[in-house]
Order: sequence, then C-alpha cells, then structure tokens
Amino acid sequence: MITGPLAGQMLADMGADVIKIERPDGGDPFRTFRDGEVSPYFQAYNRNKRSVAADLQTEVGKSICQRLAASADVFIENFRPGVMAKLGLSAAEMRASNPRLVYCSISGFGGFGPYRDRPAYDAVAQALSGLSALFLGQDSQITGPTIADNLTGIYACYGVLAALYERERTGVGRVVEVNMLDSAVAFMPDAFASYSLSRSVPGPFTRVQASQSYALECADGKLIAVHLSSQLKFWESLCAALNRADLLTDSRFDSRAKRIDRYFELKSEFQRTVRSRSQNEWLACLAAFDVPHAPVNALDAVLADAQVQALDSFASIALSPSVTLTVPRRPVWIDGSRNDQPMSGAPALNQDGERIVATLGLSDDDVARWRGNHVRAGNS
Repeated sequence: MITGPLAGQMLADMGADVIKIERPDGGDPFRTFRDGEVSPYFQAYNRNKRSVAADLQTEVGKSICQRLAASADVFIENFRPGVMAKLGLSAAEMRASNPRLVYCSISGFGGFGPYRDRPAYDAVAQALSGLSALFLGQDSQITGPTIADNLTGIYACYGVLAALYERERTGVGRVVEVNMLDSAVAFMPDAFASYSLSRSVPGPFTRVQASQSYALECADGKLIAVHLSSQLKFWESLCAALNRADLLTDSRFDSRAKRIDRYFELKSEFQRTVRSRSQNEWLACLAAFDVPHAPVNALDAVLADAQVQALDSFASIALSPSVTLTVPRRPVWIDGSRNDQPMSGAPALNQDGERIVATLGLSDDDVARWRGNHVRAGNS
C-alpha cells in the first residue's frame, strides 16, 4: 500500500505518466483506510497518477496489464514473490514483448530465503533489520511514521532511474528487485560499520551520544533540539549561550570522550539551565551564539515555520470545491525550481479506465467483459 505507490508517485512527481492498475472491487485498500473516500493515506502516496481498474485474475484484466506493459518504460509490482508468475505476468513474460521494459519487483524479504513467503509490513521490516532497536526505549512502544515502507519506495525509484539511464545506452531494460529488509538495513550503514569495527552493539542512544544531540525542555514545556557534533566551537558556543562557562572546566566534561561517556549527566546540566526560560527566548539566544539548534516542531508548526515558507515546501491541491489537500513538494530542485512538478490529487478508482482501455486495441467483446467486471464489483 506504500512502497510501490510511493515509487510510482516519485516518478510522477518528476513528470512521468503513471497508470495505477487496481482491482475493481474497491481498489487499493488505502482508498478507504480510516477516512473514507478522501483518505489522507491514499492521497499521500498516489497523486499525479491515472487509474484503471482491472482484475488480473481474469483474462481480460491480464490482457490490459500486458498491453500496457508492452508500450511502457517501467512496470512496478508490489506483491509477494511468485504472485506475478502465477498470474502469467512475470518479468520474463512481460519483457518478452518489450525488451526495453524496466520491471521493478518490490517484496518484503526478497525472492529467496526462509522468509521469502512471509507477509511483511513496516514494523516487521523495521524490527528484523535492527532499525527498531535503535528507536525503542524502555517502554518498548513502536512509534513514529512508516520508515521501512518509505525507504523501500525510495530505493525502488533509485533502482528504476539507474536502469532507465543504462537503457538509454544499451536499449535493453533490466529487472530491478528491492525488498523492505534490505532497504531498512541499507538505511543505517554507520550502525553496522560501528559494530563491525568495535563489536559494540548500538542502542537507541549510541548515535546521539556520539553526535552530542539533545532534546531539552524549556520553561513553557516546549522542546528545543541541539546537535553539537564533533566541532569544539559548538560545544563552547552552547556553554556560552547557556551562560554555563563552568561546564568548560568541569573535569567530568573537559574532553569530547568524557562528554560522550557522561552524556546523561551532561544532559541533566543542560536541562537544569534550559528549564529557566521559554522556548522563544532560548531560540533567539542559541541563534545569536551560532549553535546548531531548532524547535521540536509539531506538524502544524512545521507548516508555519519561516524557512519552510521561504522554501515553499508545501503545495495545495483542490480535491473538491470544499476539500483542499496540503502536500509536501518533491525535495528535488532542478535549475533552481520545482515548478515543473505536477500537482493533481490521487485519481478516483478507474477514473481514466475508459480512455486508457480505448487505446489498447481490445476487441469489443473484451471491452464488454472488462466493463462487466466493474458492474459485478459494484463500480460504474
């Protein structure tokens, strides 16, 4: 529901014509997830696409898929391994009529191995990869947004773009395979490098101790984040900003190694001081002393942030006369702009089906069968 759709949306955001193939009986499950027909979850991963409904378990649905792939640059599928082969839509079968096709297959655990056929969602891949162990605190409560899902979609897009670039030189497409486990592992090369060289197993605080990152509560209950990294000047600047020159000569903290080892003691000292003033007061002070810092923003504060507004990071899409969707723009600028990014909402189920099917050269009987599938599924 996320990985394949996100990969397609990223390509659509760069101007690709992306057709989403969905089953007639309700389409993508995210369409009605929690918020009905304007589900933000579906809108988040399916903008700038066209939709055609086709039941791939029927001959006419399979024919529609095959005919679309015959003239396409890229085909992305997001099923468990073996599903597409059972349907007669494997990479070999789809590329037989279109050797230029880049066929991207996304799965939970890859095409082989003992976990090949297991179901996989974001929390499963996060846990297995070791990613969750770097986030989970003592309460052991999984929190936050989808990470493994989104990473896999991004890596899939990365693989597709590399294959398309190579095809421009060779004329032949590739089979690109991406899985959630690999993607989550690849996202944290520093953790595995550290373990490889030190045999020390990283935990939730390993990176923040080494990077000297802190979240500190202000007098008004709001949080600020500071990140000192390895530069001495930022340690000195923070002590100056907090008016805590005593910390510079404190024997507990007078070297970077000691500050890492005594991270929690040092955080307590910072916290004791930061709790004396409001967030706005500290933000001004930290900026004046050139300390790397930021408020810990809730999402509504992100939208109102001055730098976010200067970058014009968000766009509005009118879904109906009464419903407007705010979405992040793609983070990639080209020649100083991203105004070329299309901005249309996710399509209704089979919104473009008639127009798409009309271009495929199906017989009148096949078109009638295709339409009949939608009537039986309860769709117009």
